[in-house]
Amino acid sequence: MRWWGGFCGLLLAMGSAHAVEGRPTLDWLKTAAFAAHQTDYSGVFVYQYDNHVETSRITHVVETDSEYEKLESLDGPKREIIRHHGQVWCYISHKMVQVDSQQGRGRFPALLPEQLSTLSENYQVKEAGMERVAGYNAQVILFQPRDSLRFAHKIWVHTDTGLLLKAAVLDDKNQIIEQYAFTQLKIGGEFDRSWVVSSKAAGMAAGKSVNSRAAADAVKAGTPVNSGWVVDALPAGFKKTMEILRPMRGKHAPVTQLVFSDGLSAISVFIEPADTDEDDVNGLTSRGEVNLYHKVVDKHLLTVVGEVPPRTVMQVLDSVRYNGQK
Repeated sequence: MRWWGGFCGLLLAMGSAHAVEGRPTLDWLKTAAFAAHQTDYSGVFVYQYDNHVETSRITHVVETDSEYEKLESLDGPKREIIRHHGQVWCYISHKMVQVDSQQGRGRFPALLPEQLSTLSENYQVKEAGMERVAGYNAQVILFQPRDSLRFAHKIWVHTDTGLLLKAAVLDDKNQIIEQYAFTQLKIGGEFDRSWVVSSKAAGMAAGKSVNSRAAADAVKAGTPVNSGWVVDALPAGFKKTMEILRPMRGKHAPVTQLVFSDGLSAISVFIEPADTDEDDVNGLTSRGEVNLYHKVVDKHLLTVVGEVPPRTVMQVLDSVRYNGQK
């Protein structure tokens, strides 16, 4: 369905991290948050959700000017993505095309935000033993929610470099909802960097046309607003990180989006006028840890997308109301 490419891509990266209890765990998380950006590595990882499996190869190198990352799909349609200096480029039909770098949640193995805050009222965070992943020793860290409105999370951190080797989201029965895991990995050493040179050249060439589209891109990213829409029943610890008015593919008018995060998970609320499109129906849909619930209320289509259980997105949507301009 088309909304996975729109709404789910707009959860956005979170701005603060989960809380920790105890200095050793905090040290592990600080190391893991930076390791994905400061370490040279190359490997194959598997992403699993529901009955779906995707396999990708990732190569990450740190140069004097910045970090470079190449992500290649190993199954399905051929895709190749280059990330550099906050920009994202996609090779399509042998051409390098810039895509929206503001969309999408944190990517594996850079899932952890760099800033860590003290939000221990939302999760119990503890070290959960040592295991092996892709041939490397890993410290296991568990994030156990203090309520039933969010998922548990589990991560495996390389004991030497701090690189994230595996990450899983668990339901209330401790069953895996979705998971990332390296199956092959090389950390440090020599890597083929020819693609870094070619991506620099292609990026500079593409950048000439990108600069001329700067104003259009800014509009596409959204305009900050104070819309007057409020949410009364967010789970404890979720804070608003963004409120914007943005155009969306397939929509007749700009959509209001409110983004909330507890530092580990994100919830987005979308408000738009109801029309006769196929999306204007009540319903709940899930993919991995992401649940989407939409409902027509008072001539508005309300949609809530969250990395939280179904009951949470339903609770959030039912509490959305218009409070007038402030």
